[in-house]
Amino acid sequence: MKQKFNIIKSRCVPLPLENVDTDQIIPARFLKATTRDEKFFGDNLFYDWRYTSQGDPNPEFVLNDERYSGEILVAGKNFGNGSSREHAAWAIAGYGFRVVISSFFADIHKNNELNNFVLPVVVTESFLAELFASIAADPTMTVTVNLPEQSVTNDATGRSERFEINGYKKYCFEHALDDIDFLLDNKDKIESWENQASKY
Repeated sequence: MKQKFNIIKSRCVPLPLENVDTDQIIPARFLKATTRDEKFFGDNLFYDWRYTSQGDPNPEFVLNDERYSGEILVAGKNFGNGSSREHAAWAIAGYGFRVVISSFFADIHKNNELNNFVLPVVVTESFLAELFASIAADPTMTVTVNLPEQSVTNDATGRSERFEINGYKKYCFEHALDDIDFLLDNKDKIESWENQASKY
């Protein structure tokens, strides 16, 4: 969902598992869907972990644990590996997550998140471990993600780290622009350059 991103202060949903792949994020059978409806994919996020074989909510899975909520998913190392399906990013966005924090993302999935207005924040493994510990100690704790300053703060401890983001994507997040929006927003500049170039 396109919405301007500035500073987000939110509770977190912890998923302390490494090597979570895109098939676990959104199982392959849901790729046959003909819809792009965000709610559809959000409802099926982590489906095989989230629901039992009978289709009932799995009480042991974190998304069904009422202690945890928020717009930030804190995930283990190597998040989003496996196939390049964009549906995985659709599901994360459709569920309502606006930030995913991990110590490492698979490159294609990281770009898919960026293209779907989900901010992937890469932190050190020690910072990630501290986040998991803080959430376990107090599920109501919050994390502040400051895009203009490119910083993420564990509000429970006050510790912060800086994260990297491509300058173009940062601008798009701050102004709620996808790639087409950006081109249309700069239509006059593009046409002016083309007119100048055609003179030579």
